Amino acid sequence: MSENTSGGFIRRMFANDIATDLAEGRVLELAEIYALDAVSHDERDMIDDYIKDAPEGPAFLERVREARETLAASFAPEEAPPARLLDNIMERITTDAAVQAPSAPAAPPVAGPAVDDLAAARAKREERTRTGGARRWIIGAAAAAVIALGGIGVGAYVAAQNDPVNQVLQAQDVQKKSAPVPGGGTATISASSAKDSFVVLMDGVAPAPEGKVYQLWTLPKDGSAPVPQGTMDAETLSKPAVVKGLSSASSVAITVEPTGGSSAPTSDPVLVVGLSA
Repeated sequence: MSENTSGGFIRRMFANDIATDLAEGRVLELAEIYALDAVSHDERDMIDDYIKDAPEGPAFLERVREARETLAASFAPEEAPPARLLDNIMERITTDAAVQAPSAPAAPPVAGPAVDDLAAARAKREERTRTGGARRWIIGAAAAAVIALGGIGVGAYVAAQNDPVNQVLQAQDVQKKSAPVPGGGTATISASSAKDSFVVLMDGVAPAPEGKVYQLWTLPKDGSAPVPQGTMDAETLSKPAVVKGLSSASSVAITVEPTGGSSAPTSDPVLVVGLSA
């Protein structure tokens, strides 16, 4: 790994701190830089030797695994990263670190030996705290740089995974049914018992007449009144609609209702599709 990489940058700043961290039992703080391969071979050997018998060894390996899985979740970039992206990030890190570095303290007033010893102990503790905080900040920034370079599409992927529609469409037990809609086009129902939901997608269906909208209904298994599940106007007609409560519904129906929808169907359904929970 080149000294111009993020790993080399971190090693130059904190090579002397790893032995101190191990000596003081702070091995867990090294998990992320270990996972990023931002340690030298000698430093890696030091960490490996330490965690063999250390009680925090399993927790350390778990943190390393989680860090690597986060990086592994980075899918191929949707577009090439800008030139010099890593160089710019590392330059920003060093600049910000320099700005945040504390200025040299003013010379302390002359005091007795006991006061001097107390002041020296406090200064040493504060310096160690500042160094640890700076290290954690830079490690986090370096990890962000790796993720930015290796997975520009990660944010979009996570958002897609959390979308209710995609959760149904990508469910392992999803079942799909398509039915023609009078007047042209089809309605596709994708149902997942695991998600207790189904998705309705209209394809090639003309908008309802002026002043009207299509309205979705679920027909309960117990034979009670249809339950309104939202409307589809000209703007939303081509977009998928997700409906919860698959387990309690026997069918999904579509009617034509006045703009704004109805609390109960006012017309015969243009389509009824059976559901299997």
